[in-house]
Amino acid sequence: MESVSNQYLRNAILTAPPEQLHLMLYDGAIRFTRQGIEGISQQKWEDAFNGLSRAQKIVLEMLNALKFEVDRELCVRMAGLYNFIYRKLVEACVERNVAAAQDALKILDYQRESWALLIDKLRQERPAMTGHLSASGDSGESAEVSCGKLSVQC
Repeated sequence: MESVSNQYLRNAILTAPPEQLHLMLYDGAIRFTRQGIEGISQQKWEDAFNGLSRAQKIVLEMLNALKFEVDRELCVRMAGLYNFIYRKLVEACVERNVAAAQDALKILDYQRESWALLIDKLRQERPAMTGHLSASGDSGESAEVSCGKLSVQC
């Protein structure tokens, strides 16, 4: 039988809109990168490997989810960023290098914060959606938000 927390997580994932799922991926990558850093720092190599390899898988998932047919220029930039993060995570894992993991973590934190701001901006631009969409995990409708040259279709 599934635990209550697993059921909650499963329901959150199944009912979350795409932009919220993307935020959850950032959260997971950040959490696992931190676990990897802690494992390296404590010389718990298995913990370091598990955390960093899970973060790598999430970053690869984000890379593979890019839709080049929607906005090629933006996707090329994001692919470069995800590839850099992935390489830093691999370097951290193979070389047991905390600095490399911290480089990846800085970018993941920044990207997560940017994504949360976009979700909040979307919520503000769509007053009817207030209370239905937030960076904290609530679900809502899909829409499009533009921020400078960045346009995200959710």
